[in-house]
Amino acid sequence: DSAVCRCIGLTRVDPIRLHLPFERFLSEERGRPPDIDIDFEAERREEVIQYCYRRYGRERAAMVSNVITYRARSVLQDVGKAFGLTQAQVNALTKYLDTRNPQAIRNEVALPEGLTSELIYDVCHRLDGFPRHLGIHSGGMVVAKRPLWQTVPLEWGRMEDRSVLQWDKDDCAAMGIVKFDLLALGALNGLHMSVDVVKEAHGIDIDLATIPQEPVIYDMLTRADTVGVFQVESRAQMATLPRMKPKTFYDLAVEVALIRPGPIQGHSVHPYLRRRNGEEEVRYPHPLSKSILEKTLGVPVFQEQLMELARVCAGFTPGQSDRLRQAMTHKRSDEAMQRLRDEVFAGMAGNGITGAAAEEIWEKLQGFASFGFPESHSVSFAYIVYASSWMKYHWPAEFFCGLLNAQPMGFYTPNSLVQDAMHHGVVVLPPDINLSGYDCTIEHHDADPDDVAEYLGMRWRRGRGAYDDPIRSAVAVRIGLRYVRNIAEKEITRIEAARLAAGPFRSPEDLAQRTGLTLDAYEGLAASGALASFGIGRREGMWSAGALAELGPGRLPLSEGAVAPALADMTPREEVQADLWSTAITVTHPVSFLREELGASGCLTVSAALSLRRHGTRARVGGIITHRQRPGTANGVRFLNLEDETGLLNVVVLPPVWDRNYELARKAVGVVIEGVLEYRDGVTNLVAHRFEDWPVEGIQSRDFR
Repeated sequence: DSAVCRCIGLTRVDPIRLHLPFERFLSEERGRPPDIDIDFEAERREEVIQYCYRRYGRERAAMVSNVITYRARSVLQDVGKAFGLTQAQVNALTKYLDTRNPQAIRNEVALPEGLTSELIYDVCHRLDGFPRHLGIHSGGMVVAKRPLWQTVPLEWGRMEDRSVLQWDKDDCAAMGIVKFDLLALGALNGLHMSVDVVKEAHGIDIDLATIPQEPVIYDMLTRADTVGVFQVESRAQMATLPRMKPKTFYDLAVEVALIRPGPIQGHSVHPYLRRRNGEEEVRYPHPLSKSILEKTLGVPVFQEQLMELARVCAGFTPGQSDRLRQAMTHKRSDEAMQRLRDEVFAGMAGNGITGAAAEEIWEKLQGFASFGFPESHSVSFAYIVYASSWMKYHWPAEFFCGLLNAQPMGFYTPNSLVQDAMHHGVVVLPPDINLSGYDCTIEHHDADPDDVAEYLGMRWRRGRGAYDDPIRSAVAVRIGLRYVRNIAEKEITRIEAARLAAGPFRSPEDLAQRTGLTLDAYEGLAASGALASFGIGRREGMWSAGALAELGPGRLPLSEGAVAPALADMTPREEVQADLWSTAITVTHPVSFLREELGASGCLTVSAALSLRRHGTRARVGGIITHRQRPGTANGVRFLNLEDETGLLNVVVLPPVWDRNYELARKAVGVVIEGVLEYRDGVTNLVAHRFEDWPVEGIQSRDFR
């Protein structure tokens, strides 16, 4: 399918030049069409789904079901309520449940001693993996040449205009029904919006298919400056990039595939990085594997390489290789891989591969049972990685504007994206009732060409773009009304229509009389500072909200009480709290208000900790926890992202430290973490020893993503 996509212009990836295996899905034993996946812009995928319904008819096209099975949180919720617990009680029990395994609930949740608790534990244990309900597959759609109801029952989905099969994708595959995965990719959405914004603001057409390969972009990636960049913005990717030091496009394809459960479980990550940096000799499990693994330094990285290893080293037929591929992509792949073990070892023995070499090859195959990435997908995704990085470097304001308009997506909250945008010289302006649209917009802004922002050793002219780019007119990102609390889309439509019909609003009363917004909407607008163009402060705006809510089209313009008395202005700290409450975005980082106290207590800023580049140094760093992660491959180690006004720091929390500091480490947002800096190969981590908290309001972390 990669070759077909190249021929019809759907992708820039050349499968011939990159030696992608053409026969990945082709075998006589397979007996059914290949899997067909295609990623669309998230905002437009529904158009494609509805096109399929119109083109092939409801009788011959339908979405695939997904069988949702019980995991720890869902089973404890349902079983707890069945035994008489209230919704509030089960919510409290599951809020901080760190496991997906129902069998571990007894160790994670302390219920009061007694028969009821024992029954809850027992039933949760026995319901592990049982079907809970049918859902709609994220993108799976089947198309048949005869009416589907002749083979499988159909039903109307709860989503509007969706008809659904009552079978999941595996059942459909077993019956030979063709399935297409019509997937939504928020990054494509964000890139499209970014390119459109460049065209609107500067009159420049950018064709992402023809952007040049530039060393500075790879330098930016090597510095792990990847917040908001598709596929490489996670903590693990950011920790790997400085060691990987990508210099070519194919390096990005390897990077995309390397940080996956399969290569991690198969012990491929560290050997590859050591060999790439000349710290370890390149070797191969067996001479037969050299032609397969040579381009990845003797380490299997891609799913296709594992299939080739099985074919060449174990003598697998195309049909057996296809079963191996299915096992590596199945959600119960560990069991499926164990069933293939004897076939693999027998095949390798027939080729003279036994002992340590056979065990090493099997270890790699078994590791990929935890999900490995196909090379064809990696190459396609690598192009989006490069395009995203290119836009972020050359057009940072437009890039972040597109990302904010494509939300929800990605790894970071809008507030973290705004903080990173400002590190790159982007000027961010608050929402304004007369200037903001539904989405964030770009507007021209006065800025000094010599005002330079420096971050991670690279420079940008504030409001203009990369320091070495030709100087262009300065712009700023204006936050859209979609981010203001309590304002629905239909109310924003009324605001935009009123401005279009009769021009800008002249006063709060004029706004109220022409739009008829709700009390909650006025409070959100006032708290966000969106009414500042009327010359009133946030407190005055909130005072007037009740009286303004009584006005509207068709009502007498009697606005008694709409004029607030003289009220004290909010302090900068109060304004940040109001920003976070009303939009969840602030241009002033909350940690900055505590910088003096944190400094007096011996805390470093994140940038100061990163600039030390010293291994084994004790340090205290204060900030906000933006993410908590517990990868299944990390043996209980947790990873936190700690953010302050200067950047992001990765924190490693070992199980004993997590247990000692559980209440703060698991639940607090604002923390001071004391530990030891770990610096290797250009990557700095803080290995936590102790946690202290400080209160912060309006910010939540994204946990265990």
